[in-house]
Amino acid sequence: MADKDGQSRLAVLIDADNAPADIAEGLLREVAKYGVASVKRAYGDWTTDNLKSWKKVLLHHSIQPIQQFGYTSGKNATDSALIIDAMDLLYTERFSGFCIVSSDSDFTPLAARIREQGLTVYGFGEKKTPAPFVSACDKFIYTHLLKATVADEEPAPGKKPEPDGPISKKKLTSFLRSAIDAGSDESGWAALSAVGSNIVRQLPQFDPRDYGHKKLRDLVAEMKDQFDLDERPHADGHSKVIYLRDKRKKSPAPEARAR
Repeated sequence: MADKDGQSRLAVLIDADNAPADIAEGLLREVAKYGVASVKRAYGDWTTDNLKSWKKVLLHHSIQPIQQFGYTSGKNATDSALIIDAMDLLYTERFSGFCIVSSDSDFTPLAARIREQGLTVYGFGEKKTPAPFVSACDKFIYTHLLKATVADEEPAPGKKPEPDGPISKKKLTSFLRSAIDAGSDESGWAALSAVGSNIVRQLPQFDPRDYGHKKLRDLVAEMKDQFDLDERPHADGHSKVIYLRDKRKKSPAPEARAR
């Protein structure tokens, strides 16, 4: 099932007892490559101190906490709550796929059942994730790849973040690179329209006017040290399509320039 813009509608279900909170931003960036996170839920016993780090990121990323008390020692009630919710959401037939965030093999039958229904399953977990759960997913992403780097998230010592937008230019560059990577062809070029859509899925508040530009194209043109821009004729023969590439990609020049 897709939304009104044709984007895949995804349900993101997080086993907070079994996933670190510092992956939250990278996780949602990755999910944005595959569709729109229509549902974002994190499961756990929020009355304990174990999930203190998650509590700090839930509100920021609009993730709904689902409370599940541990009724019996040694039994994981969180898994059961997540599985029940997943099946309820599956039967609504509103989604194109599910993102299951856990390193627990108990979700293997759930992933297999969702795929039987014809939906895509994206798994997210640590390197220790058992092979059966990994194999049960259409695509599995290891969470260590999603953790933000210090270079992307923090300014240099003694230097204040740039105040010219909702996020700093350095962090915006990181989001743009992620969006380009999601929509690029083998040569590293991505249509600017696709990059713009991906950015908005990652940052709903994004607006080029916060950076002094009316259009994304003008903003990216200002960042010429990081990105290449290329104009190519549209199939209609009357307009042009703008393409964008990360300068760090060592790929051949586009055909339009080679002529």
